[in-house]
Amino acid sequence: MSRVISDMSISLDGYVTGPDDSRENPFGTGAEGLHDWIWKRKTDEDVAILDEAVSNCGAVVMGRRSFDKNEGDGGWGEGGPVGDTPVFVVTHRPPTTPHPPVYTFVTDGVASAIEQAKAVAGGKDVGLHGATTAQQALDLGLLDEIQVHVVPVLVGGGTRLFEHFSGPVHLERTRVVGTPAATHIRFRVVR
Repeated sequence: MSRVISDMSISLDGYVTGPDDSRENPFGTGAEGLHDWIWKRKTDEDVAILDEAVSNCGAVVMGRRSFDKNEGDGGWGEGGPVGDTPVFVVTHRPPTTPHPPVYTFVTDGVASAIEQAKAVAGGKDVGLHGATTAQQALDLGLLDEIQVHVVPVLVGGGTRLFEHFSGPVHLERTRVVGTPAATHIRFRVVR
């Protein structure tokens, strides 16, 4: 059965983007290094954690803002964030221009997008990309696990991973791996 997992790099003060994030500056000011553990400063442990997430991912659910900032040239190219893995974009306004077939635009909410993603994931995980998507899934009781890659930087502003949701939410820590570039922590949402 597919698990729904939020898997995000964050600053020590909880931001997934810095201020002024845009298509030209997708991570925002001061948060450019949040993904260095993937591309620049990676160790064998970092690579293993990334490989596990990618190989276990059967579908992705994201918000329209994440899509707009990263799709196409200068972003993910012809595919999505996990290559040809299906991506369900939650939006109130589907694009009017054509996009690669990896994308499905969902106008009836996060729950519908997660249901559609599970249907095509083939038992693999459904990855949630974006803070708003994760917060909505958490509020709906649809988020099974949270994995964060805490990067040793204080950004001081931008988009927090968990800011707008109904709490409290109890978590069970299931893994901690520390590398020079990030502390990788995985939690199970306790229901």
